[in-house]
Amino acid sequence: MIPEQDALTAFEFAPVGIVLAQQRVVSRCNAQMCRMFGYARLEIEGHSLSRLYPSAEEFERVGAIGLERMRRENFYLDERIMKRRTGEHFWCRVRGQSLTPENPFDRAVWSFADISGVRPMVALTLRERQIAMYVTEGLTSKEIARLLDISHRTVEAHRARLQEKLGARNAAETIARITGVPQ
Repeated sequence: MIPEQDALTAFEFAPVGIVLAQQRVVSRCNAQMCRMFGYARLEIEGHSLSRLYPSAEEFERVGAIGLERMRRENFYLDERIMKRRTGEHFWCRVRGQSLTPENPFDRAVWSFADISGVRPMVALTLRERQIAMYVTEGLTSKEIARLLDISHRTVEAHRARLQEKLGARNAAETIARITGVPQ
């Protein structure tokens, strides 16, 4: 058994941002979380996770997706664009584990890792960010269209704009640039 002081030290000095949340409000966070997002601890603790998202709409949409997955699997993972205190957007790997499976957001542990070093950050619209997130999960244009309730042709148009913005020559290169995985 790990002594309590060692567990607290591990939490505080973990190389990823860690949040303990209740109903998507930060009850406790570690030092890396503060550094990554540029907030003092008191500016995060006691506040909604919504301030870390590029928009309120994305907070709500990702929350609905996360809640459904956590109800089914009790954990959540994705890679998405988040927002620092300065307003700068960056790619972040997010993982969540519910401590209350009957009500996943009642109590949960979240980890955040800044992956902007391997992901290009270009100016994207809200819809392009949504589509980029689903592309990183390997979804097809038709699957993305169903999730976003838009036509697959609209998804294809957004993917084409993503390809252009990323300077990619084809779909495979676009995915490689979004995910940061070399071809």
